[in-house]
Amino acid sequence: MSNDEPGEKRPSPRARGFLSRAADTVRAFAESAELRALNDALPVGFAALVLAMLAILFSEPHGWQLWPQLHLPLGAIAAAMLPAFGAMAIVTMLALAVRLAERLALPVVPQLLLTAAAFALAAVPSHATSGVLATLREIGASGLLLAILIAMYCAQIARASRTLPLVGRIAVLALALAPFGALRYAGLRLEDGIAMLLAPLAHLGDSYPALLVIVAVETALWCVGIHGPALLAGVVTPVYLSLQASNSLAFAAHQALPHIVVVSLFLFIFPGGAGATMPLALMLAFSKVPRLRRIGRACVPFALINANEPLLLSLPIVMNPYLAVPFVLAPMLLATTTYACVALGWVARAAFYIPSSIPAPISVYLATLDWRAPLLLLVNLAIAAAIWRPFVQAYERAESRLA
Repeated sequence: MSNDEPGEKRPSPRARGFLSRAADTVRAFAESAELRALNDALPVGFAALVLAMLAILFSEPHGWQLWPQLHLPLGAIAAAMLPAFGAMAIVTMLALAVRLAERLALPVVPQLLLTAAAFALAAVPSHATSGVLATLREIGASGLLLAILIAMYCAQIARASRTLPLVGRIAVLALALAPFGALRYAGLRLEDGIAMLLAPLAHLGDSYPALLVIVAVETALWCVGIHGPALLAGVVTPVYLSLQASNSLAFAAHQALPHIVVVSLFLFIFPGGAGATMPLALMLAFSKVPRLRRIGRACVPFALINANEPLLLSLPIVMNPYLAVPFVLAPMLLATTTYACVALGWVARAAFYIPSSIPAPISVYLATLDWRAPLLLLVNLAIAAAIWRPFVQAYERAESRLA
């Protein structure tokens, strides 16, 4: 006799089989050597972005004297963003080449040289420039996607040719550079093509529906054990960094900021990390269930810097029927309130990229330079707490019965 409740509808065997195959396909993609290498390389690129911006600012005349008094012009910070994005593209390309070589069992040095040569032919301008900063500025934010594509392309070429004799491998790798050399000889740059392709993609990405889709996919994937942000980073990060760079340039030129959905907007949507879990960590820290209380108190410091993997894996969130709904629902509602407030002009658009490791109240203010931004964050935290509370209480009751 079936244990199903009367009237309960369950997926058919065919539907369950399709969902299982779909989940396996997504999980295989998430665990592929290429995507894991990209997830290793992107944090290195973000660190390079921050360090390059600081180096550019400190290289300004008397910049080191202005910083302690916080008198450095905001326009200078915005102007330093674009070459810093160029530095991020170069460092990401190098880091990705190394990680791909390691994960695909390829010689590291030849792979690094091949990828660097291809990127130089494709992205570095051939005409005379005024120096390193001008070159980095021309590479800009759209160079990040080009860096990723070139590193992946070179890795696949090297992977396909590794069974050939040495002379054959050298010939294949040389031929791999030929298209880039031909385009450069013709005076064309792949980066310009990438920028053209990003334009319509950026237009679609800077919208409320696109924002909801990204938030829903990232959180839903986490619930089935797939790191959603890492899975989408290769596509989402270059697009929204490009939009962030456009806002920074507009700020430097004293123009209206053109984009709402940029990288720093997600600081409002994911306080505490994916799933907007800062309220969850705080609630658990005062739970009457000893196991949950220990988890919450251990994870609150990580939530303050938006690092919630310890919380997600220790509860766990994955396949948890009590916590999956608020994990997806809370960020979607925060995306709605955030987009509405920014679109209506109640909170300024984000002009600067700010690392998510900066505590949320500080980060949202630095990104927007608007005193209303921390207030919006507090409202979002209250909304997230209201959503999380009944589900946490149900989970506590379930845990108490098991204790």
